[in-house]
Amino acid sequence: MRLLLTNDDGAYAPGIKALHQALALEHEVWVVAPETEQSAVGHAITLAYPIRVHPLTTESGMQGWAVTGTPADCVKLAVRTLLPQPVQMVISGINQGANVGVNLLYSGTVSAATEGAILGLGAISVSLDTHHPADFSQAADITARLVAAWPGLGVPPGVSLNLNVPALPPEEIKGVRFTRQSTASMRETFLERRDPRGHVYYWQAGEVMSTDGDGYTDYPALLEGYVTITPVAHDLTHDPTLAALGARNLDLGL
Repeated sequence: MRLLLTNDDGAYAPGIKALHQALALEHEVWVVAPETEQSAVGHAITLAYPIRVHPLTTESGMQGWAVTGTPADCVKLAVRTLLPQPVQMVISGINQGANVGVNLLYSGTVSAATEGAILGLGAISVSLDTHHPADFSQAADITARLVAAWPGLGVPPGVSLNLNVPALPPEEIKGVRFTRQSTASMRETFLERRDPRGHVYYWQAGEVMSTDGDGYTDYPALLEGYVTITPVAHDLTHDPTLAALGARNLDLGL
């Protein structure tokens, strides 16, 4: 297949390089990714400023562009303008740190894959559950196998798969689980500091993830040592509430 790789850690991040190395063995791979880190930008797109693109360096060993925009910008720009031929899939990652629970709403990695799904393409987001220097090769190999299996999975249009890999030796990974998104969320703290002029500012720190959910939701299953795969859709409608509200006679004076 012809694949588009992107991420939110930057075009030269080790995760995307490992992903390129694994996928280029079997596929035609293009990279269009942010020029600088864009973590936690969610599905933001750039409207008020120009988006600039720069060819990737020859030393990178990858073909494509670094973009002064968000992960969603990268996918839109790649599919609509930059790529010489259409791609079949968007692969976003490999992110350093898990993307599970409520974090999916903040994640530029997941949003890039979601944008690919919105555009009618197969789409996978990939994250490795560690914030420490890591070997991404195992997560890249798992992604390559998931890409190979994609045609037989029956994933419907508009749905992406969110893949999270434990940072464990192969013999300690218990297997693969298809999971729901959990309700796990970050418990943040903010450190108050003062700049040299005496002005107060805050630095977000002390992030701890709650473990809400069970072994068949993403974060608890990941903690148990499973590779997790969660189907993600961009329709945010809460159907039970919609049905309940639809049964009411609401008078708003209209």
